[in-house]
Amino acid sequence: MKQRTDKGEIRIASEVFTNLTGAAATNCFGVKGMAVRSKTDGLVHLLRRESMSKGVKVLYNEDGTVSVQLHIIVDAGVNLMAVSRSIMNEVRYNVSRLTGVEVKSVDVCIDSMTN
Repeated sequence: MKQRTDKGEIRIASEVFTNLTGAAATNCFGVKGMAVRSKTDGLVHLLRRESMSKGVKVLYNEDGTVSVQLHIIVDAGVNLMAVSRSIMNEVRYNVSRLTGVEVKSVDVCIDSMTN
């Protein structure tokens, strides 16, 4: 993504958005980690810290904003709506604060619950 300033142009790599988003989401209460669905067996797998960006999809909108989709695994017994809202707020705040790019939407997909 490119941003123009009065001093020049700034390019922000996709990995910056996915890493920031993954870190913000996994820091929320009740989130076990990021998830990815295996194409071979169809099962949901918990991602390690270093590969959590695979559970994030970032779309760049024409108006200069980004839309984010997250796939997560949560702890059993947590309030799903509260966890989802917390993630949405945390991702919006951190991504826009650290990159200067507005987050248009955050979609949270809860793929699994574990103990």
